[in-house]
Amino acid sequence: MTELSSDARRVEIEYCTQCRWLPRAAWLAQELLTTFETELTELALKPGKGGIFVVRVDDEVVWDRREQGFPEPTAVKQAVRDRVAPGKSLGHSDKVPQEDVSP
Repeated sequence: MTELSSDARRVEIEYCTQCRWLPRAAWLAQELLTTFETELTELALKPGKGGIFVVRVDDEVVWDRREQGFPEPTAVKQAVRDRVAPGKSLGHSDKVPQEDVSP
């Protein structure tokens, strides 16, 4: 059995099978794996029930659909980044929309 190093980073996406949210969870997993291909050591999809859609990093909840609604990928990427690679730039995902400053 291989032990994970102390800098191991595991993401878990728990999704509701009754709601058929596997495609949504798998798509988000692909987005995270593409963005954090060297920072993550594991990404797991965990079947659940009762409307659950929760993203965890190392057992810490970073997104819960019941409290925050369905996530935009940018918001989840930022939450994951803040825990696994705080200095990493997310490019256009880091840009804050400009407010309309028209006279």
